[in-house]
Amino acid sequence: MGGMAYEIPVTQARAELADLINRVVYGGERVVVTRHGKPLVALVSADDLERLDALDEPAGEQVVSSVSGVREATPAARERQRFGIAAEHRRPGAS
Repeated sequence: MGGMAYEIPVTQARAELADLINRVVYGGERVVVTRHGKPLVALVSADDLERLDALDEPAGEQVVSSVSGVREATPAARERQRFGIAAEHRRPGAS
């Protein structure tokens, strides 16, 4: 993957679609189809598309597994254990 993409206007892409597909599949190129000089769509190989999809999926799965792997934090319990009963919360005004 990588490298610059070949840009082509949509009107020209219509006439050269078969050639563009060959450039993508066999030449490993990426083709950006433009309209009025602005990118409209990109032609990428099916392998590149799979890699792009794979980049999207694990991100969500990693977040879920990271969050589910985090142990519940109980700082108050740790503080009570560390400092004894004096660390427990007391209401204002209580002695």
